Amino acid sequence: MSHHLDSPIARQDIRLDITDLYCFRGQTGTVLVINVCHSFLGEVMVPGYHPEGMYEFKIDTNADAVEDITYRLTFGDREAQGKQRFILRRIAGDRAVDPHAPGEVVVEGATEAVVTAASGLRAWAGKAGDPFWIEADVLHAVGHAFQDGTPLELGAWTPKDARNLFAGHTVYSIVIEIPDAELLALAGPDRRIGVWAVASLATDAGGWRSINRVGLPMIHPLFTQFNEDLGNRLNAGNPADDFATFGETIIKAVAGAVRANGTAEDPIGYATSVAHRFLPNILPYAVGTRAVFGMASWNGRSLTDNAPDVMFTIAANTPVSQHIGKESVSRKPSTSFPYVPRI
Repeated sequence: MSHHLDSPIARQDIRLDITDLYCFRGQTGTVLVINVCHSFLGEVMVPGYHPEGMYEFKIDTNADAVEDITYRLTFGDREAQGKQRFILRRIAGDRAVDPHAPGEVVVEGATEAVVTAASGLRAWAGKAGDPFWIEADVLHAVGHAFQDGTPLELGAWTPKDARNLFAGHTVYSIVIEIPDAELLALAGPDRRIGVWAVASLATDAGGWRSINRVGLPMIHPLFTQFNEDLGNRLNAGNPADDFATFGETIIKAVAGAVRANGTAEDPIGYATSVAHRFLPNILPYAVGTRAVFGMASWNGRSLTDNAPDVMFTIAANTPVSQHIGKESVSRKPSTSFPYVPRI
């Protein structure tokens, strides 16, 4: 699982459980996608998007791990026909960190319909096939290796047993495509931005509680499968605090697995470099370029990148393969907006 059902708090209402974040070059600009409300747990009484929730794409334009732009979506109640109205707001500058900032209304619309703002920004929200794939036995073996500090142990499992746990499953997607000029006006000469997403729930006291936070894929499967308190804590807080808060935990987990596998002469040194690469938990991207989430570097994440193999291999310092790929996804992404496989 990339972020699917990753902590007790996220499982309390899967409408706020972000399963994945994607960032890639689209037809007209930079595409940001999050998926929520996964079908893996079965029927949901009221599916879709939480009417008391807030879904935000955060963008850092100057590499300080603090958002400079926030695109915020809020949804109305689910209507009898299953549609939900939504409002997309943009908050820029110092107010981008403020959950109460009113921002600027960019566009309003309803689920299942593409809406376009005067700026050229496009938005869509609706039910889609899950483009992600995961092999359950490899997933759990990786989790144990990093939790227990043991070699990767797959038992009697062989590549011919590989199956996509999420084949045929669905999600509710939120997709926005931002014109390049809007981002390049704030990004540096290298065109680099950092992206993460947050799903929050309104509190009785008038505030907001962060339920799910996602930047890089697979952080939770690596480190929180058997440590749910850590999962809750990773979903809270801010990226700028990640290394100070979680660096030691990740170093210990990576060093234990690398030491057990015998893949580094200096497990702590290797683990420290991995922790600095993973934290702050932000997905980097160069505006206007093709997304590639690979071993050598990360530049956004497309809907067909093999994120599990990449992250498992980097963390373990040894090749780890699920022996399945994009061919195992039942519903394929599209080359046209909104790119996710609509249902």
